[in-house]
Amino acid sequence: MTFFRHLAAAALAAAPLALAPAANAQDKQVWKAADVHPAGYPTVVAIENMGKKLEKATHGRIGIQMYGSMQLGGEKEMIEQAQIGALQIARVSVGALGPVVDDLNVFNMPYLFRNTAHMQKVIDGPIGKELLGKVEASGKGLVGLCWMDAGARSLYDTKKPINNIGDLKGMKFRVMGNPMFVDMMNALGGNGVPMGYDQVFSALQTGVIDGAENNPPSFVFDNHYQVAKYYTIDEHLIVPEMAVFSKKTWDAMPKGDRDLLVKFSREAQLEERKLWAKYEQDAMDKAKAAGIQIVRVSDKDKKAFQDAVKPVWDKYGPKYAGMIKRIQAVK
Repeated sequence: MTFFRHLAAAALAAAPLALAPAANAQDKQVWKAADVHPAGYPTVVAIENMGKKLEKATHGRIGIQMYGSMQLGGEKEMIEQAQIGALQIARVSVGALGPVVDDLNVFNMPYLFRNTAHMQKVIDGPIGKELLGKVEASGKGLVGLCWMDAGARSLYDTKKPINNIGDLKGMKFRVMGNPMFVDMMNALGGNGVPMGYDQVFSALQTGVIDGAENNPPSFVFDNHYQVAKYYTIDEHLIVPEMAVFSKKTWDAMPKGDRDLLVKFSREAQLEERKLWAKYEQDAMDKAKAAGIQIVRVSDKDKKAFQDAVKPVWDKYGPKYAGMIKRIQAVK
């Protein structure tokens, strides 16, 4: 009996040791990240690489699983999932985020930036840092991690080349679900149709819309160029994108993990920019090879576009007057 009592005691003593690996496995976190774009897209690659860095730095305790190609819905749905903690990282356009965090709408003003280099200087500097902070301060359940380049947005359609502003009259163009963009398109003479990005391809295919507006990589690598044969470079919007994090998950994280996430997010911002430059050129090359008719709006005609959106500036600009002045002062 004594032998069996010793055996039982030894088994009890060993039990916690046997459970230890299971407890460690439970500690492992796999954060869900989502993007509307496919594998290989600069924003997708940058977030995936950030996940690899986190996994290495935490010895496998934290990893990131990317769900690209709209697997978890459009940008609006991704934002909502991040707000409730069902998703940790959402890479979204500021166009989609503006209705949630109003301070960001300043970046959605048409023809705000002189060019993409100007935009990059703004988001890399004090203004960019300040506006990232506004996301968490908004109380909308999100934390701004970093900015990402998305180039300039231009027009593409299935009907005809857009050589001047008069060619837009009466055409139905998909815009992001932000009233500013609907007003912008209407001011340009077209009809702005707010629509989720996940619906654009089929809407172009079926004629629900005549066209849309986006950067060259989105136009090409999400296959819109298969149905829209005209791409007009007017660069009416230069809207950066942002990786936002769920505040619910953020609040439960130790400071060390937060610091790591912030560090690797800043690195992702610069990495994505390098990836973007090549990807954008590849997109234009592929569009040309596919026979897409590419029209570059002349400076004279672009002035007509800029003058046409004055009502949008009159309506929305005064609210952001101070920030607009600071942005325009960045050289």
